[in-house]
Amino acid sequence: MKRVLLLLAKGFESFEASVFIDVIGWNLVDGDKTTELYTCGFTKEVTGSFGVKFNVDYLINEVNINDFDALAIPGGFEEYNFYEEAYHPKFLDLIQQFNKKEKIIASICVGALPIAKSGVLNQRLATTYNHKDSIRQKQLADFGAIVKNSSIVIDKNIITSWSPSTAIAVALLLLKMLTSEENSNHIKGIMGF
Repeated sequence: MKRVLLLLAKGFESFEASVFIDVIGWNLVDGDKTTELYTCGFTKEVTGSFGVKFNVDYLINEVNINDFDALAIPGGFEEYNFYEEAYHPKFLDLIQQFNKKEKIIASICVGALPIAKSGVLNQRLATTYNHKDSIRQKQLADFGAIVKNSSIVIDKNIITSWSPSTAIAVALLLLKMLTSEENSNHIKGIMGF
């Protein structure tokens, strides 16, 4: 069984979190049945953007990375204090541990920023939220990433993307990397994409 850890910081973007839950869940029920998703946060109940509350499976200090094959990180809203936890040393350390073991790390939108802040995107290709004045892409570059003007960027084991519009594609790409292209296309089709 391939196990995905969904890492939730407070202020997480609920749509971006939900695509990982859905794609991995659809695969467990109607795909090759080889994936499971578990959630993690700093507190048992994590409050996301727009007041969405989510009860997680693990607290961040309970996670054994050897139990997981991939890490999924949705973005979030500064207005809901996303960066307070997304930039916390324990959050960044977990990212570093997954990267050291060359496990897949999939992010959506500003979920790329804690990956970059952790140091694992230093001199690696990545992208992040690009709307308006591209302040988030500048931050990504300031953390040492080589910013690519593309909706989804893969550099070895790390997937980054630039907005919620990429969410389902990132989740399906994660599924493809965990299982197969044929299986990922099957889930894409039965989900109506």
